Amino acid sequence: MLVTRTPMTFRPLPRAGFTLVEVMVALGLVALVAAVAAPLIVAATKREKEVELRSALRQIRQAIDDYRDAVDEGRVVRLPGKSRYPPSLEVLAQGVPDALDPQGRRIYFLRQVPHDPFSPDAAASAAASWGLRSHASPPEAPAPGADVFDVYSRSPGTGTNGVPYRQW
Repeated sequence: MLVTRTPMTFRPLPRAGFTLVEVMVALGLVALVAAVAAPLIVAATKREKEVELRSALRQIRQAIDDYRDAVDEGRVVRLPGKSRYPPSLEVLAQGVPDALDPQGRRIYFLRQVPHDPFSPDAAASAAASWGLRSHASPPEAPAPGADVFDVYSRSPGTGTNGVPYRQW
């Protein structure tokens, strides 16, 4: 058998990288996906904070109502000239002595005061992050006083429902 030799032909090696056009197209697609995803992430974060705000307001307001009910039942001593509402938010978490308990155990209305998630001052304590309305102040112009009748967010922002956080 005869073996014939064929002249060697030069074949270029396969390319090991991408062209500039391919890299630019890939970067353009990544930028497009990021541009679409960024507003969705911001909106999701805002909705999450709104859920936290709604929950915190519900907890604090329920604790204030429970304190008032405890005063009405005689379990919390009401000093003459004082209202049926707690003197501060801290009292709800620190507890008050139960007047009907012979052992003098405390009644706790909150485990801890929740922080306003939209508070303009993130370094403020949880109790200081809320706006306070006393029983003596009108609803349209809430002002702090000798007691805590209601709380509101001090954030200047507006919720996704179009209502300012101060009015929640």
